[in-house]
Order: sequence, then structure tokens, then C-alpha cells
Amino acid sequence: MEKINEIDLRNITKKFPGVLANNNVSVSFKTHEIHTLLGENGAGKTTLMRILYGMYQPDSGEIYINGKKVTISSPKEAIDLGIGMVHQHFMLVPSLSVLENIVLNYPSPKVPFIDFETARKRIKKMSDQYGLKIDPDAKIWQLSVGEQQRVEILKILYRDASFIILDEPTAVLTPQEVDELFKTLRELKKTRGIIFISHKLKEVMQISDRITVLRNGSVVGETEPSNTNINELAKMMVGREITNQWAKEKIEKNRTILKIENLVAKNDKGLLALKNVSLEIKEGEILGLAGVSGNGQKELEEVLSGLRKAISGRILLEGVNITNKSPKEIINMSISYIPEERMTTGIIADFTVAENLILKNHDYPPFSRWIFLNERNIIDHAKNLVKEFDVRTPSVTTLVQNLSGGNIQKLILARELAGTPKLLIASQPTRGVDIGATEYIHKRIVETANRGSAVLLISEDLDEILELSDKIAVMYEGEIVGVVSPTTPIEKIGLMMTGALKENDSLPN
Repeated sequence: MEKINEIDLRNITKKFPGVLANNNVSVSFKTHEIHTLLGENGAGKTTLMRILYGMYQPDSGEIYINGKKVTISSPKEAIDLGIGMVHQHFMLVPSLSVLENIVLNYPSPKVPFIDFETARKRIKKMSDQYGLKIDPDAKIWQLSVGEQQRVEILKILYRDASFIILDEPTAVLTPQEVDELFKTLRELKKTRGIIFISHKLKEVMQISDRITVLRNGSVVGETEPSNTNINELAKMMVGREITNQWAKEKIEKNRTILKIENLVAKNDKGLLALKNVSLEIKEGEILGLAGVSGNGQKELEEVLSGLRKAISGRILLEGVNITNKSPKEIINMSISYIPEERMTTGIIADFTVAENLILKNHDYPPFSRWIFLNERNIIDHAKNLVKEFDVRTPSVTTLVQNLSGGNIQKLILARELAGTPKLLIASQPTRGVDIGATEYIHKRIVETANRGSAVLLISEDLDEILELSDKIAVMYEGEIVGVVSPTTPIEKIGLMMTGALKENDSLPN
């Protein structure tokens, strides 16, 4: 395979029904640099990379590699050319080992046997060279998210790729894992080209050599970290100034809204997921729950919302025991819930915008009387919420499945924050949404706290936790390892997230 030194995408245009995803996009990528693609959801970044990786075909435009025009009709052709892609959702077989995942279908299904010992030695050599420490014989299901990501990178390196595309690679990593990834990327760029897709502006400024910004499917600028700053990049992305801080009003936080005492619950595999969890949130307070994915956060939100039963312990809402109440009872007690899984738990995709906005109270006046729905009241209610929460939809009778991720999230926000809940459980409220929608969602969460609601903010985005929270609880393997101030050094919070430190421990020298 010829080593790639330069990739040129020239005048790439790609249309989907009703959407111009890429509009005459031209950009070049070179070896020995980390080139970031930056833009809001729907800006065209992932579509452009899927064209380069052979998953989509452009409607017009050309791809040149080392000055030679090429057609890439499939991911296999991209891999054969020397282009690899680490997707945001990993493409690994959980039941197989690291070694088996890396050599899977390589070099060809036609090869009658695989020399596993030679492959193991090669993987060991690569992992040592690039700081990708991993046990080749470990099963994928036994690995942390960060370790699984290393396997994905090793899969690409094993195939001698000249260019590596990374789609939102830091989305679920701890600060320490991000630092380790960046060390690896800096080592990789000595011999390869890196294309980095991210919405985290601080990280983009930290890791990039060049930055190309896309907006509405078009390139709006190219720059370098030394020639710009975070505010300028944000403005290029959305076309206006972005506000990152929202004023929290000073509320006397004396009255406890939510108290969790020694909560114990199992996960779907029947293993303990919550181990004597105790927390307290007062009125007007935002408690951020930080932790690496899979450490009990999902089970906690489900127990609090009535979707999962607790084995023992108590949940008190203003002193009233609500442990193991049904979801309907939880709703009626003025608890609002923005779930992690918005498409499966947050909405009904083939219902309209208006229907989704009354899911919690469709059986009460003014939306129904006896068994009959009041269509006029439902439509009027939906129009008011769509306007108030800036849900961008052609109509309130549009099916929700036709909305963007950011607008679906704002729809859920509109339904859950209509009125003032006693408690708001917000799980991953901005996951996968662009910077403009994130700004709006943060604003509404802070406003809800300012009206006296207690807020439990569950997020794997540590920047989000630090920005919004009054206090931060850190969760590791189903336990609360400490509750700290947002001014706590991020390095300490990261170590707490891995179980290496507890609340009263000091940072190691």
C-alpha cells in the first residue's frame, strides 16, 4: 500500500431528502498534523468523513490522494488505501478478545489461518510504541471505554493506515484518559495524518495543528490555534456570540427537596449497580453527578424516575417516602425527567410534536375529558411551548422522528419544564447536540434552579458539570466516593472518577 501524504476533498456536495449536508466543500489533510473539523450538529462534518471513508458517495466533487483522483466506494476500499476511522460508537465484538477483534477479517477472509502468536507480538510492539497499553487476551466486555478506544486505534494501526479519522473521541473519557489519548495522537502524527472531530473547544485548541470550521454544510473558515481563541471559534460555528455562563440567583438553600438514603439496586445483569448511595439536594441547588459511563448513573436515574426497583434504601421528596413508586406516581409528585436515552425513553418517534408534549398529562384537563382528547387545546399548548423553547419544527403536527437531535432534546425540555417541578433529573441533557442548543439547554436548567427547583445533573461531560453545578458528587462502581466543590482541581475529580482518590484525599505529587 502506498503511503498517503495528502488528501484533497474538492467541491464535495452531498444532498439528502430536504437537507444539503455538504455544499461545495473543499479541504485538504496532510500527514504530520492533527487537523480538526469543527461545527454544530448538522454542519456536515460526519457526512464529509463518511464520504472519505466510503460509507457515502458524493453527489458531486472529487477526492484526490497524493494528487491522484480516486473513487472510494466502500469502507474496505478506504482501508485498503490506508484510511481508518474510529466511530463515536465503537465497532467491537464484546465477547471476543482484544487480539481477535484486531485481526478479525485481516488481511482477508480468504486467508486459511491466522498466526495469533505473530499478531500478538505485533500488537504488543505497537501498543508500547504509541502508549496504547492493553492486554491482547482481555475480552472487550471487560475493558473500560478508554481501553476499548485504544483497541479501535490499534485495529487501524494493525492495517498500516496512513490517516486516522476520530469522531468525537473524547466524549466518554475521563480527563486522565483524554491526556493519554492526546499523548498517543501526538506520537501518531509523527508518521501519520490525524483528522479529529470534536465539539469541545478547549480540547480543539489544545490538540489541533489546523482547524476547519463548517456551518450549514459549508466551510466558513480555516485557522490555527495560535491565530484564534475559543470565543472566535464558537462564533464561527454558530454565526453569533455564545454565552457560556448563566447567573445563578442567590437562594436560601435550607429546605431539602431530595434525600437519598443508602440506596441499593441491581443492573440488568442482576449485579449490584448502586451500593448504599446517599445524596441530598436542596431547593435552588444543582448537584452534578460525575462519573465514567457504566458506574451506576443510569441505574440511579431509573430508580429515581420509577423505571427500576430499589432493593433497599429510601428516596424522600420533601420528607415523603417515594421509594419504588410507579413512573406515573413520580410524575404526579412534580418530578421531571430528561432521560439519557431520548429516542427510546424520552419520546415516541412516530407521534407528532404536539402528542409528545402531552405524554405526561394527556389524561387530564384541559387536554382530555373522559376518554376524548381536546385537539384544539393540545395544539395551542404545543404552539406555545414550541415558541417558548425554540423548538424548530415545520409544524406541531410534524412527526418527532423528523426533527434533529437538538430539537428533540429541546422538545423534551419543553415538556418536562412546563411549570416548575420540585425536582428535575437531567441525564446527559446535551449529549450529541450542538453548541447553540447546548447554550439554550444550560440556560433553561439554570432558570429552573433559580425558580427553586432541585436539579440532579447527570453528565459525562465534565466541563458541563463544572459550569453548572453548585456541588459535584463523584460516582465510581456504584458508590459515591465524594461530594466536592466545582472549584476542585479537575485532576482530582478525574482521579476520583477512576477510584484512585476519595473526597478527603490529596492529589499525589
